[in-house]
Amino acid sequence: MIVPLGLSDSVFYESTNQITQLLTLIMIFIFVIILAMLLTRWIVNYQKGAANASNIEVIETYRLSTNKYVQIVRIGGKYLALAHGKDEVAFLTEISPDELMFAGEKDSAMPDFAGLLAKFKRSFREKEKEDNQDTDS
Repeated sequence: MIVPLGLSDSVFYESTNQITQLLTLIMIFIFVIILAMLLTRWIVNYQKGAANASNIEVIETYRLSTNKYVQIVRIGGKYLALAHGKDEVAFLTEISPDELMFAGEKDSAMPDFAGLLAKFKRSFREKEKEDNQDTDS
């Protein structure tokens, strides 16, 4: 075996042993991180499955103040409006499903970005053409 100049066999083997220990420690660390990641994914999927099988679902929450909320909750097949604060929950009313607007059914108050961008481009090009015609005249 080739030993670097000025080093005895014992020093060479000690440095090799330290490098081996460092690499082993890094591999164990990576294994623990991967194991923690897989365990976290499994727990999340397990809890999602338990939540999806539930008969209780919060449909929407509206914040009235720092610690007061109005919620629409589905319990079984009924939709209820509940008000809750820091220490209390109050039943407001039962809501029929026909009265609710779900996320896919909402009329979007936000305009279409692609349409706005196309309109801006058209107006910009028209203004640019006008400026070019004015400078050419």
